[in-house]
Amino acid sequence: MGALARAIMAYLRRLASWLWQSWDAFWFTPESPTLLGLLRIATGGMLLYTHAVWGLRLKDFFGPQSWLSPSLVRGLQANSYAYSFWWVVPEPALGVAHAICLLIFALFLIGFATRITSILALAAAISYAHRTPASLFGLDQINIMLALYLAVGPSGDAISFDAFLRKRRGRAPRGPSVAANAAYRLIQTHMCVIYFFAGISKLQGPSWWSGEAMWLAFANREYQTLDMTWLAWHPWLIDAMTLTTLVWEISFCVLVWKPLLRPLVLVGAVALHAGIGLCLGMWTFAIIMLVGCASFLPPGLIDAWALKAVAWVRAREAPHVVVRA
Repeated sequence: MGALARAIMAYLRRLASWLWQSWDAFWFTPESPTLLGLLRIATGGMLLYTHAVWGLRLKDFFGPQSWLSPSLVRGLQANSYAYSFWWVVPEPALGVAHAICLLIFALFLIGFATRITSILALAAAISYAHRTPASLFGLDQINIMLALYLAVGPSGDAISFDAFLRKRRGRAPRGPSVAANAAYRLIQTHMCVIYFFAGISKLQGPSWWSGEAMWLAFANREYQTLDMTWLAWHPWLIDAMTLTTLVWEISFCVLVWKPLLRPLVLVGAVALHAGIGLCLGMWTFAIIMLVGCASFLPPGLIDAWALKAVAWVRAREAPHVVVRA
């Protein structure tokens, strides 16, 4: 028994050591911020576009006589910690406040004073969402999730106006950091949670068990942008698409961490979300989900592509050398 106990204790020590090393490598391995800069540009662009749309009916959304009255929204949020700066903006200043928010989103997009503008962009996006809770959809939730983790990480360290200013001042560019890796890991983990719960929640719907779910989506004329009703004559294909969607979403959180399988999982993400955009017209949602999935791209590969792009641009800009005989 003594030998068995010693063997078990030795195994447990090795297991604990392996778990700690894996945890340390997962969260604390320095990574390049280049991919984080690309994610910031994509997220900032989506924030700017989606919030600019509010300006088309600004008073109807945020004014004292808005579609969702202030008293109604405050009643819905009575037992929550929801806060929005829109509560303190008087009606004559709605346009000014909206313009300031759009400016913040634009500055975040280009990476100017990113440490500050990232936090302001996050606060602004949350304020819009809390003032109009009935208009909060998956797109807004993913926007805010990405803005949060980009504010946590050094999203202005690369491909940004901040990086350009550092270069002009003769400072060395900022390289790999633990903070950049932490931002990637937070986005990646959150994407896994989103897909897993999206998958298992579908199991509560009978149409996903019967295989009709994809058909019900394609046949809904409210969202139909591409006529897919020809699938009615191919029920086996509808069943296969329904089952594939379920399996992909539920298994994403496991398979995406396997380097050999990750390309296939990400190709599946492109196919799924491109289909949502093409067939159901929800392109903004499809794009922002793919932005989140892009966090799984290898930062080293992105750096290599960036170097090739810079070399190509410099080669194009180089003056032609004229050789005289």
